[in-house]
Amino acid sequence: MRLIFLGDVVGKAGRDAVARELPLLRERYNPDIVVVNGENAAHGFGISQDIHQKLLNSGADAVTLGNHAFDQRETLVFIEREPNLIRPLNWPAGCPGRGTCMVETPKGQRVLVMNAMGRVMIEPLLDDPFPAIGRELDQCQLGRDCDAILLDFHAEASSEKMAMGHYVDGRASLLVGTHTHVPTSDHQILSGGTAYLTDAGMCGDYNSVIGMDKAEPLNRFLRKLPVEKFKPAEGPATVCGVAVETDDRTGLATQISPIRLGGRLSQAEVAFW
Repeated sequence: MRLIFLGDVVGKAGRDAVARELPLLRERYNPDIVVVNGENAAHGFGISQDIHQKLLNSGADAVTLGNHAFDQRETLVFIEREPNLIRPLNWPAGCPGRGTCMVETPKGQRVLVMNAMGRVMIEPLLDDPFPAIGRELDQCQLGRDCDAILLDFHAEASSEKMAMGHYVDGRASLLVGTHTHVPTSDHQILSGGTAYLTDAGMCGDYNSVIGMDKAEPLNRFLRKLPVEKFKPAEGPATVCGVAVETDDRTGLATQISPIRLGGRLSQAEVAFW
């Protein structure tokens, strides 16, 4: 099975880049499923119903979120109507929405998409993600209940992401980190067969401070005083993500490659498809 995941979409520049590149990715590589993190898609903070629909129209099968999941108040309502829009599953009981979704591919294969959030140096402080993810993996086992499992782990600390990768190794097809907006170069297949990447990077303008226009972040570092709200940078965006191929018999990964298209970063395309 062919899986593609795209990192945090930041603002209009990121949305426009995904709208441009994702249809081309689908045409070029014919993936079975595409998942996109949309938690910064609405002006850098959260997601709206209209933007969520545009990501689906561009070719996403599911959209994940993170710490900014409910920055747009409308999300509290419409997330209940959107089965393929998921927020971190370790949000406390009673939170709107869900933390997993099952996507059926055109070939009839079933992919469990999961979203969880770390607890180290990130707010809000949610429930412990390790037992929460463990329970989900016990209930829906790879190779028995589904054909692939993709986990977006939205976390700040690389150590927490690495630990989670080893925790799910052999039980998930892909553990990909999001949140820091900087693509890492440690894509690998762990010893148990799970594809791993500490951070997918963002779909946004890298002539910025993690996707935001440089002026206000610099002001806050230099003067320690907020002057205005953060706003997304609006230059040419790089679409960053990861591609994974799995074994149809086991659901475990056989190949992994970074994706970087457009914008300022060095380009990376999938060589094995």
